[in-house]
Amino acid sequence: MASKSKTLWFCSNCGNESPKWMGRCPACGEWNTMVEAPVESKKAASPSKARSDDRRPRRLADIDYSSEARISLGMKELDRLLGGGMVRGSLILIGGEPGIGKSTLSLQIPLSCPSLKTLYVTGEESEKQVKMRAERLSAGRDSAGDCLIYSETRIEDVLEQARAILPDLMIVDSVQTMFTDAVESTPGSVSQIKEVAASLLRFAKESGVPVVLIGHITKDGYIAGPKILEHIVDVVLQFEGENRGSYRILRSIKNRFGSTSELAVFEMTGLGLREVENPSEMLIPMHEEGLSGTAIASMLDGTRPLLFEVQALVSSAAYGTAQRSATGFDGRRLNMLLAVLEKRAGFHLSAKDVFLNMAGGLKVSDPACDLAVIAAVLSSNFDYALPGDCCFAGEVGLSGEIRPVGQTDRRISEAARLGFKKIFVSSYSSIDSKTPSGIRVVKVSDVPELVKGLFK
Repeated sequence: MASKSKTLWFCSNCGNESPKWMGRCPACGEWNTMVEAPVESKKAASPSKARSDDRRPRRLADIDYSSEARISLGMKELDRLLGGGMVRGSLILIGGEPGIGKSTLSLQIPLSCPSLKTLYVTGEESEKQVKMRAERLSAGRDSAGDCLIYSETRIEDVLEQARAILPDLMIVDSVQTMFTDAVESTPGSVSQIKEVAASLLRFAKESGVPVVLIGHITKDGYIAGPKILEHIVDVVLQFEGENRGSYRILRSIKNRFGSTSELAVFEMTGLGLREVENPSEMLIPMHEEGLSGTAIASMLDGTRPLLFEVQALVSSAAYGTAQRSATGFDGRRLNMLLAVLEKRAGFHLSAKDVFLNMAGGLKVSDPACDLAVIAAVLSSNFDYALPGDCCFAGEVGLSGEIRPVGQTDRRISEAARLGFKKIFVSSYSSIDSKTPSGIRVVKVSDVPELVKGLFK
């Protein structure tokens, strides 16, 4: 008699398992995230006997990693984002909205590195569709090199071909379309994604072949599938920005082999994604001078300084209740800065609508942008245009003081390189005596002193 199939309840947010349904996940605290899925009903495959007998624990001092060379992908910005190149045996996850450029980037990698033997596994498109996109990206040039296209969704067949070919790189597009016979559920379910990712991780670590996974995201902007998927992989890269625009921001969310919070900027063109080596030139103002409500912030994302435009609009509340809206900036922090302006500087903004926007589709988390936000809000409130050659880098505290931010010297150097003449920083910042020529550093201690320096 056939055994009854066993099912468990999984949290779609964190991957927590439960034998019964619960309204709230006990692990992450989210409501209505439990989904039912069958668990492994077939006998698990026996461990591979191909493992060598000399795989025993080794002393840490005896492990040599000096000869471990990273693999260059032929794209400088992507190599920098990964920490200098791709590490052998690593598992990399690339996520983003539909149509933002995930498949384009994954196909540009073998086109940029024709010397690498690449196995491109496509579960969403046919071989002819991939060929058509490759022709468009290469503009008719024969630069595909040793790239093998394999249209398959069964992970056992994919791994069988990968072990037979032993490529230098394997790309799987996408992890949500793959399935394994060991789990009786539909592709894309929580149990399928977990088992497929674990199988690919075992293959990458045993063979030393780096694997790139393409992942979908949910409507909330998170990578679809259980949260444990992000814990399984070594690197998580996520696209940001509007897919209707021409610019794409690829951010490093997790990286076991390099720095996190790094980003790379790409421009979507007819020939694919083009690297933007100087993003500050893209994010600085693209309009005539003399407009109020704009200020330039000097942000540090990872190790890269970026200068971008902060836009603010302050107007009288038309419907009685003042509105607060922030795009690319934490709305709670905006409310805090407005409260500081009212309490510490005497500006009454409680009866006015305040709208804030970070130009270029950036999502800002650096507290150094506080000073530029306050300057843009005051500029719009007074309808007074700030000089186009000044920028800001400083954190604002609850008592109205301007606090120093990290690596101020790098922010000043980037501003001087882009032609800015003045930068406002905290008076408590420690600055190298060798300030770049052509730029004046203005130190302010609190918000009233900033107001005097801007609107005197």
